[in-house]
Amino acid sequence: MSLETMRPNPTWDAASYEEAVDTLAAHDELVYKVWGGDWCKDCRALLPDFGAALEAAEVPDDRIEEVDVDQDKQGPGVEAYDIEYIPTIVVENDAGEELTRFVEEEAVPPAVWIAEQLEDELA
Repeated sequence: MSLETMRPNPTWDAASYEEAVDTLAAHDELVYKVWGGDWCKDCRALLPDFGAALEAAEVPDDRIEEVDVDQDKQGPGVEAYDIEYIPTIVVENDAGEELTRFVEEEAVPPAVWIAEQLEDELA
């Protein structure tokens, strides 16, 4: 993993987010692309719990792509994916089709938001 902020939060309680973890675990065909920066306070606040959720869902490392952006928010894929704010998490299927996208300002944690969107998208 290239982002220190994606290191799973050891105090995160998977049982409190059982539905989100179950949804993430049920979709092993997805790829999670995460743009962030260890210098970013929003990334430091949100990504450790997301990393813990992916770990609890047993999402394989090869299904998680971490992109470390600089303080100008420049890095691989930023232009191609139109990344403006970080953290941004893009979830794609194996065909490379974007299914959902979490951007820093959502009102719920990334794992919950993404799971809810996947439930709607893949139901």
